[in-house]
Amino acid sequence: MAHAGAVLNRVGSTFTPGALPSADLAFYQCGTEACESGHSFGPAVRDHFLIHYVHSGSGIFRVGEKVHHIRKSEGFLICPGTVTFYQADDRRPWHYSWVGFNGTRAADYLVEAGLDQEHPVFRYDKDTQLARLLAGIIDANARPAARSLRILGLLHLLLARLVEQQMVTVGHSRSENRKEHYFQKAVQYIGLNHSRRISVRQIADYIGIDRTYLYSIFKSILGKSPEDYLIAFRMTKACELMQDETLSIGDVSRSVGYEDPLLFSKMFKKYKYLSPSAYRKSHPPRTGLEGCL
Repeated sequence: MAHAGAVLNRVGSTFTPGALPSADLAFYQCGTEACESGHSFGPAVRDHFLIHYVHSGSGIFRVGEKVHHIRKSEGFLICPGTVTFYQADDRRPWHYSWVGFNGTRAADYLVEAGLDQEHPVFRYDKDTQLARLLAGIIDANARPAARSLRILGLLHLLLARLVEQQMVTVGHSRSENRKEHYFQKAVQYIGLNHSRRISVRQIADYIGIDRTYLYSIFKSILGKSPEDYLIAFRMTKACELMQDETLSIGDVSRSVGYEDPLLFSKMFKKYKYLSPSAYRKSHPPRTGLEGCL
């Protein structure tokens, strides 16, 4: 164990005599430190779990060969039997609080929170509850009355906060994955059915989502509406088909979903600033067909 620099303010850091690792959750220690530049701890191995949460400043946390840069509102987990090292930043040294614990369910609770030896870093910036719970644990540790009950109650609440945060993060990730899935299905449907008279409502019904939701997905991913994408897709295909001199403008129109050639010409001119016939004259057939978008 090595220390560089000094601790400006250290409170707590008390090991609990008789902590029982065989219990569901067993408290070991807690504390808070405002460190001087470069203050470090380790390399060292713990026999219990230890969570640090940074209130201000920054530093590094090293596990094996991997170095994590930790800042305000972030924290890190030290697992039992793991060699770790952590050090305060030289210019903006951190102030953190910590709590150490073990128990038969400790690892399970941490996994629910998305934390283990391979994923030891977390971020919690939604509110001040985590900092308040750590402060409560430190305060309860200094009071003899109902000390153990208070500490374990607050420790359970702290872990519950981390689990809730993980559920929100995973939920957001799943939501983003669903949006991408719906978007890809819509694009695929348009690609297969652009020659038919399809509408945005039909696309949404095929996917099984509301038309308004489909609109929001396209806007967030492409910055355009599903209708704009459908029209642009049709115009691109029309450009490709007009390379074939055997197809009339009417043939091209019907091939991209427009039964009315006049409506097709109107839409084409809106997107390409040329009529279909003028476009065909300015883009004679060539090898290696390309779209017009």
